[in-house]
Amino acid sequence: MTSPTEASAKDRVVIFDTTLRDGEQSPGASMTLGEKLQVAELLDEMGVDIIEAGFPIASNGDFEAVLEIGKVIKNSVVCGLSRANPADIDRAAEALAHAERKRIHTFIGTSPLHRQYQLQLDQDQVYDRVISSVTRARNHTDDVEWSAMDATRTEHDFLCRVVEAAIRSGATTINIPDTVGYATPDEFRALIRMVRDNVPNADKVIFSTHCHDDLGLAVANSLAGVDGGARQVECTINGLGERAGNASLEEIVMAIKTRGDVLPYYTNVNATMLMRASKLVSAVSAFPVQYNKAIVGKNAFAHESGIHQDGVLKNAQTYEIMTPESVGVKSTSLVMGKHSGRHAFRDKLRDLGFELGQNALEDAFRRFKDLADRKKHVFDEDIEALVEEEVATASESIHVLALTVIAGTGGPGKAIITLDVDGRHETREATGNGPVDATFNAIKAIIPNKASLSLYQVHAVTEGTDAQAEVSVRLEEDGKSVTARAADPDTLVASAKAYVSGINKLMTRRGKSRPEALKAG
Repeated sequence: MTSPTEASAKDRVVIFDTTLRDGEQSPGASMTLGEKLQVAELLDEMGVDIIEAGFPIASNGDFEAVLEIGKVIKNSVVCGLSRANPADIDRAAEALAHAERKRIHTFIGTSPLHRQYQLQLDQDQVYDRVISSVTRARNHTDDVEWSAMDATRTEHDFLCRVVEAAIRSGATTINIPDTVGYATPDEFRALIRMVRDNVPNADKVIFSTHCHDDLGLAVANSLAGVDGGARQVECTINGLGERAGNASLEEIVMAIKTRGDVLPYYTNVNATMLMRASKLVSAVSAFPVQYNKAIVGKNAFAHESGIHQDGVLKNAQTYEIMTPESVGVKSTSLVMGKHSGRHAFRDKLRDLGFELGQNALEDAFRRFKDLADRKKHVFDEDIEALVEEEVATASESIHVLALTVIAGTGGPGKAIITLDVDGRHETREATGNGPVDATFNAIKAIIPNKASLSLYQVHAVTEGTDAQAEVSVRLEEDGKSVTARAADPDTLVASAKAYVSGINKLMTRRGKSRPEALKAG
């Protein structure tokens, strides 16, 4: 934990994670219920104070997610979002029924733009809705957060007026969001101070920041807000969120942990779990983390320059302001190759956090040797991708056995694929608009289905022309979606494996055990 032994409560920054609400609103980032539960449980384990689990009125799926998350979270406060109207607030309260610790977060637009164009309400009407919404939420729970949407473009006198009304009506947390990422750090710091200095009983509540990254200032603005007196920061894993995203949780936590000289605060987040959380959110959202992303990017602790390498070898602090271990990253990447034996492979897996049974270990080792024969260097990321795929596909009933693809400028792509379907080997041939389309058509010829492909994404696991390709796909059927991943040095093989994995997931979701489950889809 980052908490000092003798720090006062006023120096603690509450971490409010909205990955499952605002983060999931990123186009293409929707998560299944199971994936949301995975993320929520990890956030709870790592010490996040509040988990905004969803927007219950938005859909039955969001309602169910908040309800189920409330059943399993033991330490964090579970929060549901609502607009300033009775139906939203009551729906949020219903979704939070099973949460041991619950919060209703209600909001309304306060800026002239939002009042005129989005709400068609004047100042007095917005003021009345603040009072009625907070009062109604407070009847459901003692923990109520109120947000002035687009606060940074709201007239100061009106902002103070509605904040005072929210406090008087029972709000315990007041959020001053930079909804459109418009503010600069000096402006945002001054805004928080202005509200706290001018609103009666401001010292009785916690002020919060919620900063978007449209100008790349979300983290800087959030920290400036803390300097101005805010003691809650709303953020997301990997900075996931609408448009350019939100303030990044890992950057907030490590900035406070690393720069205690100018940021004399602390959080309760276990920073050594940051990389694990980053990888999970990236996997379930199918949003890859950019290589140069602060704290959790692949290159965050990598050094290629000879000058940098020389300095780090002599003293890591010459070019590293924090240790890799402090955020859950291994300090070194041992190069594994085709001459490595089982013992070394097993030790490497343990270093990477994997414990496999004997049969799974043998399967993973065989695939590792096959990969090592095809790649010049096998990196930690290659092994992680290989083992994660092995674990993910262990219980699946359909597997890719062989694939041959013909592609070029001379005509349509052609694919011949062999699948293991519940122990039967089936081969089909198909054409398509390119090699990927042909491959997927060949799979459909064996496993007929009506699932649509809403996402197809490829990125390299490591550097080099022999790098493994990691393919993410999202399949949708009857309004439901699943995300699946697979890795292979051959992009088309990885594509086939990912597509087949998605089909397996769809069958599992529908409660079926055989491929015929999708035929009537």
